[in-house]
Order: sequence, then C-alpha cells, then structure tokens
Amino acid sequence: MLKNKLLLTGGFWLLMLGLPLWAGETQWIAVGDLHDWFHSAGAEQEVGRTFQVSDQQDGLRWNAQFRYQDTKAAKALWLGVKNYNDAVAGKTYNYKVVHAGPRVLDESNEFMTETFELWGKYGTPQVFVDNAPASKLSFLERLKDENVDPELIADRMIYNVVRTSIGVKMKRTIYGFTSKKHKNYFITEYVFINDGIIDLNGTSHPQTLEDFMVFFQYRYAPTREGGPYGYYWLPQATSWGQSTMNDVIYSHPQTGEPFRALISWLGKHSGWQGPGDNIGGPAYDSDGHFGAPQFVGVVDLHADKSPSDPTDDINQPFTTQEVESDADINYGNSQYNESQMAQEYAAMIAGRPALSHAARVGDGNADNYAETAGGSSQAQGFGPYTLEVGDSIRIVVAEAVAGLDRESCYVLGKQWLDNAAPFTLPGGGSTNDRNEFKNAWVMTGYDSLVQTFDLAKANFESDFTIPEPPPPPEQFTVSSGGDRIFLNWSDNADGWSGTNFSNKFNGYRVYRAIFQNDTTYQKIFECGPGTDHPEVVHSFEDKTARRGFDYYYYVTSFDDGSTPDGVQESSKFYTMTQNPAHLLRPPGNSLSAIRIVPNPYNIKAREWQFGLSGGDRINFYNLPPQCDIKIFTERGDLIKTIHHTDNSGDESWNSNTSSNQVIVSGIYIVYFEVTQDYVDESTGKVIFKKGDSIAKKLAVVR
Repeated sequence: MLKNKLLLTGGFWLLMLGLPLWAGETQWIAVGDLHDWFHSAGAEQEVGRTFQVSDQQDGLRWNAQFRYQDTKAAKALWLGVKNYNDAVAGKTYNYKVVHAGPRVLDESNEFMTETFELWGKYGTPQVFVDNAPASKLSFLERLKDENVDPELIADRMIYNVVRTSIGVKMKRTIYGFTSKKHKNYFITEYVFINDGIIDLNGTSHPQTLEDFMVFFQYRYAPTREGGPYGYYWLPQATSWGQSTMNDVIYSHPQTGEPFRALISWLGKHSGWQGPGDNIGGPAYDSDGHFGAPQFVGVVDLHADKSPSDPTDDINQPFTTQEVESDADINYGNSQYNESQMAQEYAAMIAGRPALSHAARVGDGNADNYAETAGGSSQAQGFGPYTLEVGDSIRIVVAEAVAGLDRESCYVLGKQWLDNAAPFTLPGGGSTNDRNEFKNAWVMTGYDSLVQTFDLAKANFESDFTIPEPPPPPEQFTVSSGGDRIFLNWSDNADGWSGTNFSNKFNGYRVYRAIFQNDTTYQKIFECGPGTDHPEVVHSFEDKTARRGFDYYYYVTSFDDGSTPDGVQESSKFYTMTQNPAHLLRPPGNSLSAIRIVPNPYNIKAREWQFGLSGGDRINFYNLPPQCDIKIFTERGDLIKTIHHTDNSGDESWNSNTSSNQVIVSGIYIVYFEVTQDYVDESTGKVIFKKGDSIAKKLAVVR
C-alpha cells in the first residue's frame, strides 16, 4: 500500500503539471486498406505511439497504400461513476473519473494493461527482395506463431484486457478484415465488468457503481498529406483538427431507420491560400489532386440496455455533444482532482445537442467556431448504468474511413485546377463553378462512409460470416536479374476452400509499380483457370522491366468468384515489397569477354578495391546469363562451386571455400561453363550454348 501511495503521489504531481505518464505497447492492424495502431491501455492518446510532434496525425490511414493518409490525431476513453468510495484516497468522491487519453495516461495506477495480444488468421508472410527482408508488414506487426489461428473470424484481431482503478475490468476486442468490401473498417467490442479489482496485484474493493458512464473522444484530422508533416499546402492547424467538421446522425440517411453514427471530414479553414475553399484539400500549388477526401467516423452497432437486458438500446449513446479538443478538461487529468472530475463527468452526461457541430458551423469556416485553437473532437457517452458487483455491459462500434478513390482524386483535381468549365456533377447535370464541382464530388464521401457503416453492421449482425479471400502466399521472393526480374512464391493457397461460402482457390496474380511503392500498381500476370495462363504456377519472370528503373511487386491469391461479392483476393499488404528490384548488369556476349576483378587480388589493396566492407570480394564480369563457376587450386583441387542463375552479367565471391575457409595466397584456376542455351530474343541468334566453357587464371596475394 505504501508503494502504491508513493506511486500515486509522484503521478499526482506529474499530472498536475500536465505531464503524461506514458507506458505500454502498441500494435498495428495493417492488412486491409485501413491501417491503424492501437495502445495497450485501451485508447490512443495524442502522439502516443512515437511521442514526436511530427506524428500529430498518426493512424487511421486510408487508403494506406499511399503515403501520409493519416486521419487520427487523438482518442480518449474515460470511465465515470458517482459517489465512489476510493480505497487509495480514503474518501468518497461525488464524481470519480479515470482516463486513458487524449493527453494523459497513467498505465501503472489508472488504466492498467493485463493482456495485449495480436492474433491472425494467417501468419506474416516472409517477403524478400534480393535476399533482404522487404515486407513493411513484418516491421509493423508483432504476430507470434502461437497466435495464428486459421479458424479466426477476422484476418487480424487484437485482444486487450485492462484493469482500472474503479474496479472495472475492460475487455476490448478489435477485428480487421480483408474481404473485398470490408477492408476499410474495424469492429471493436468492449465489455466492462464490475469485478471490484482496482490494481494488477488483485486488490479487491467491491462496490455498486452508480450512474456508470463510458465516454469516448475521437479527434479526427484529415489528412496528413496536405499538412505540415506531409507535403504542406493546407493551413498548419488542420494537422490537429482545427477545421474538422463533426456531424452526428441518429437515423439512416436513406432508410430513416435508427442509425447512430459520427462522421467527420476536413472543413473550411480561414487560412486557406488557394482558390475557392479547401474542402477535399486540393493541391492548388501542384497538380490539384485532392489530398484530404477522407470521411472518417464511428457507427454504433450495439449497446446493452442494462446489465440484465443485453438487447440493443437505440437510445444510446446518451451523449453526443462534441468536446473542444483544447478544453481544460482535456489537460492534466487526474483521478484525484475533485473539481476537474466534476467537470469531466458533466461532459460525459451532456446529452445530445439540438444541432450537430457540422450543422452549427454550416457553410462557415470551422476553425473560427471553437473557443480554443484545437478545434473539436467527436464524443460519445454511453450510460448511465448501475453496475452491481459482477455485472457487465457490452458496447460494439465500428470505425471506418471512406471517400473518393485515389485515381478519382487526381482526375477530378486536375479538372478543378485547370478550371475548364463546364464541369460534370456526380448526380448529373453540370456547373461552371469549379468549387461547386469539387465540393460536390468530395462530399460523395459522406455517402461512401454510410455505405461502409452498412457493411460493418451487416457483418456484425451476420456473426462475421462474410466472404473470405484465400490465404496469401507464405513466402514471396523477388530477385533482380540481368535481363529480367525473377518472382517466386509458395503454394500454400493451392486447394484452399472457404468456410462461409465454400468458394475455392483459383490462381495467383502479380502486380507491379514503377519508381515507388506508394503509387498505382498494374496487374502484369495471372494464372489459373479462366486466365491466359490456365496452369497454376508459383513463379514469374518479369521480362518487361527496363534498365535504370526501380520496381515494386506484390502477389495475391484469388478465388473462383462464387461468393455474393464476386472474386475474393488476398490482401496486397501481405506481400507488398518496400525494397525495389531492378535490372542488374546485362550478360556478356562471349566467354572471352569474362573478366575477374581484381586480378591479382592483393589483401593490402582491398581498401582500394571494393572498400573495407567488401574486403575479400572478387567479382566476375560479363558472364553468360546461366553458368557454373568452379574454382580450383593450381594442382586441380575443386574448392568452390558457384551457380550463377540470375541472368545478369555479374557474380561475386567472398574468397571462401565450400567449407567456408578463406583462401590462401597462390594461383587459382576459375572454370566457367554455360548451363543453359542463351538466345537473343530479338534476333534469334544463339549467343551461348549449353556446355560452352572457358578457364581463366586468378592470382591471390594475402
């Protein structure tokens, strides 16, 4: 108890000074088109992953294939209760609130992580480019082998158990999907259990929780690309959400049925320097593309009516009043500050405003609306509930991002920039006003997000029986060659059959991008029934690659298209390469042109040969595309065989024998033998014939 009091005292003063108590772990779900990181404490505080100001916008990346698509600035989860008897403080608080975010987190005394695990339906594939690890996914996620379960209902799942100092245990389960129409949302289930345990040591202080509230804050800031930590053409303050519009709806826009959702997007900012307004974040100083087309938000899928009635309460959430992000209640939070906790609890039970933030801002500049510089955060308060000891409540939400696709952002953005009227509107008709045109197209993202919410709701109500894509290849290797790039992948998807719809594996597809990996990919090969290559294979040679260019690839497996959603394809993010492949030196034209460099090799000159990092390296140039290189001692002992198979004109040797011993001084015979005919594809001329050979001498001084 003394130790706990000392920790409390230190934490108290840090919190009073406004300093966060950060700890814990983070994990990514990054296999669908939406990527996000999650914190072990149960909510993701501002810059809580890297603690760098440059990551003010960090997470909820859509479309995550492209750079700087972050839309999240901060989140918070508060739990509040009335008339709470606090064992640590030795008193009863009129209002007791514990906090995870948006700025403060005390993971030792307030939100205390018990379990934080990433699970996967499939493991993280091994991806290599020229023998080097090349998968971004393998750097983002830490998926243990024992946490791979082919029966998992989602492609990725995070299971998180957190203890709180008010005796409520939270179980948070987050699901991410790669099914064709379900790649841009996460479903999160929260279960809050009043078990009376107030720390990780098992200290029990059971009591009935009166007017228990669950309160979420979502500070959205679409999108990093146009802000100061991206390419910077939008006003700086958009990076923390100063002009974010926050809408709340309680009925479905099309059907009128109960539908509880929060929807946010980039609103107008008074500091905009471009023509018209900044809706959609058009890159006015370059190509005009829309850099902030994202609509982001949350739909409520379920909230228990009470601990004894698990049916969905359509009157929840009780509170949807937005919170100013820089309000006093969002700084220096402490579970022992009575006056501030009273203000916090008041925000938690503020109810529903007559008009949403977006409706009140209307056509004005959103940055001028808030009283503080931080803009506004969406908020949801569920409750109030009475929880007896042992009672629990369950809340399920889906968080999603949607909007115009990347290609449309460029096509429509160029039309806007060129200002070549008339402009075609999305609902038909035309206008001569380029900003009316831009805004009409960008605002279609609102409907796209609602459609995504519909899909998430249908998935949840079907007990997650959506169509499954086949598994990705477990290994994907890309090898640069002299006249082509070699791709090979494993066959683990062959013969696969889906569980929910009995769809079956059909084949593989290969996609390629040029110059950079955050751009559009083109399909360059597919195999399987119904394709131009009906035989299923597990390799491909890219012969259309050009010298001097960088190439990025991914390979997917796809099914027979028998599900209601059409063809299902494994996610590109499983195998997408982040390292480039490129053509190597082309093969030589004759055996006599082969060169050994350096020759003689002198260890005293190695710094001048290939540098200290390549001190024992000997290179062979102008080789045939396919050959064996055999190195003999002067008396005829074979000490090393190298199989040259990458169709390039180069091969290197680190002066070692087949038993990994470094060679000694002396004369060596290097024998080159062609292992495969090589025909010039443009002329049909045979340049090298299988069996052709030549021997050359190599002198070594060590």
